Amino acid sequence: MTPEDIQHEIRAIKQALQRAQFLLANERVDHLLSTSLSEQQRLEVHYLAAVTHRMAKQYDEAFRHIDVLLSLSPDYGRAYQELAYCHEAKGNGKEASSAFFKATHFNPALISSWKKLLSIYQRHNDVTAVQMATKQIAHLQSLPAPVLGAYDLMYEKQFAAAEQVCRQFLTKHKHHPEAMMLLAEIGMQLKVYSDAEFLLESCVELYPDNEKAALAYQNVLSKLGKFPEAVQVARQRLEHNPTSFSIKTSLAHALVGVGQLDEAITVYRDVLAENPDRPKVWVSLGHALKAKGDTPDAVSAYEKAIDYASDYGDAYWSLANTKTYKFSDALLAQMSEQLNSNAIKLEDKIHVCFALGKGLEDRGEASKAFNYYQQGNSLKRSTLQFDIARTEEALNAQQRAFSSEDFNKVEGCQAPDPIFIVGLPRAGSTLLEQILASHSKVDGTMELHDILGIASSLSHQKTPYPLNVNALDGETLEKLGARYIEQTRAYRQGAPLFIDKMPNNFIHIGLIKKILPNAKIIDARRNPMDCCFSGFKQLFGEGQEFSYSLSDIGRYYKAYEKLMDHWHAVLPGEILTVQHEEVLDDLEGQVRRILDFCGLDFEEACLAFHQTKRVIKTPSSEQVRQPIYKTGMGQWKPFEVYLSALKEALGK
Repeated sequence: MTPEDIQHEIRAIKQALQRAQFLLANERVDHLLSTSLSEQQRLEVHYLAAVTHRMAKQYDEAFRHIDVLLSLSPDYGRAYQELAYCHEAKGNGKEASSAFFKATHFNPALISSWKKLLSIYQRHNDVTAVQMATKQIAHLQSLPAPVLGAYDLMYEKQFAAAEQVCRQFLTKHKHHPEAMMLLAEIGMQLKVYSDAEFLLESCVELYPDNEKAALAYQNVLSKLGKFPEAVQVARQRLEHNPTSFSIKTSLAHALVGVGQLDEAITVYRDVLAENPDRPKVWVSLGHALKAKGDTPDAVSAYEKAIDYASDYGDAYWSLANTKTYKFSDALLAQMSEQLNSNAIKLEDKIHVCFALGKGLEDRGEASKAFNYYQQGNSLKRSTLQFDIARTEEALNAQQRAFSSEDFNKVEGCQAPDPIFIVGLPRAGSTLLEQILASHSKVDGTMELHDILGIASSLSHQKTPYPLNVNALDGETLEKLGARYIEQTRAYRQGAPLFIDKMPNNFIHIGLIKKILPNAKIIDARRNPMDCCFSGFKQLFGEGQEFSYSLSDIGRYYKAYEKLMDHWHAVLPGEILTVQHEEVLDDLEGQVRRILDFCGLDFEEACLAFHQTKRVIKTPSSEQVRQPIYKTGMGQWKPFEVYLSALKEALGK
């Protein structure tokens, strides 16, 4: 069937439901399910099947289709709403309440579910929950119908349709604040961050008293890694509302982003002194303490979060993500208990799975550990719209865009300041950063977003990025390089050179060498099985969407190798590949090699890198605060029987 035929059938099912023609609707559903459907189409048809059977009071069949829906998309809000209606019809009040709550959690635009929850909260005399639900219902009812509809589409991940509805509304109601914020949120979901930033900046200028717009603007600045600007916005907001809990915590988050950890920790502690029952803030405090190197206090903060919310998955994962914490029998049992609870939220379940995997791996229970890693990765991947083939094509486009004739040392900003450390996550880049940052002439910073931001700003032209880079004139290239140097200045401490450790910058080496021809580039490599399996075990805060499937991560590694081979071919001598295992075997030899490539004299401090005090925000922070050790090598081997998909993708 053509897509048009499928849409015609779907409309026919909806018409049959409106006429209570359940038998006809069910026949058309069965016919569609027997054909080849896209994932989105299959979701929609199973949803209509669940509605059909519920309205026909065939609840067992409805439950069956809902089970399929939630296996395909465990964060599908409308599926939970249907589940709640079915439980309600069957007299399962507790299960219905839980499902209505999950429906509003995943799709906050579902007014019907909010109204059901309001009735439940009123029956239980839960004053705080009643106020919250009443406020949300009033907000949703105040929205123009197209904006509410677009919100619903966005929460159900129909981003293109949501964007179309929103843009159509804005053509007739220019500068409508809710529509502008919604369009920005859609842009964030589609990773068109520069458009989202422009929309929210405009919204804040037009509506300076709109607190929701100001918070959204600050969030997009943080997402773009523009933490200095985020700090400025937060401080301005705090002047007008000095007692706001949300503004204080957002200021602390931005301060962590620029490395002002002492002030951030003070803000978090002041907030928690007034509001101790805030598990999310305890975890944020833990992250700041961990970045500072105060691991015992970080662990205490994470454990405090668990004391206040035993189902808060991020707290368990944060403990596991110190890489040095060992879970007690009691905590392992508590995590297992939470995982088996029907009330656990999806994101908490994902975090607990990864934490249990780490806890059991530490005990040598590879089989059980892998089951939890696999479950966590499968759940996480089901919430993403990631296609490895599209990523492979994007990396191939970089190879088509740049040849050796496209590079020279004359154009672009001539500043020699940046040292880019690139590669895959978990490849040893934090160790290289710590070694270099121990040198007196090098500032360590963090994983900076600025090159990604420049690439994004070039993506919406007539000729798309990266094919348009070589058409940029010398003046533009110089300005882009100077912009990068200026934007990153807030993260530096005054040394002549500084490190940008964003691993994904390997994709943009062509752009980097066009706008910053004197930049140094170091490619951090690690044994592919160790690197890929370590990535598979890691739950990333954001991005790295290729890492939640063994096949995807193997294919990504191969595409990375292929692109790096291309960069070496077109930029001979401009990139230094450093093999992690060689650093472990010959630290001084590799340190001298790295310093020589960067034009730096040898300093003993680089060998004693673990003694260097600095902000480190990556998962490896505790590992690089210790002397060199080799226990990370071969960690995949106890899991080898489960890694055939990875081996196949790597061609091993």
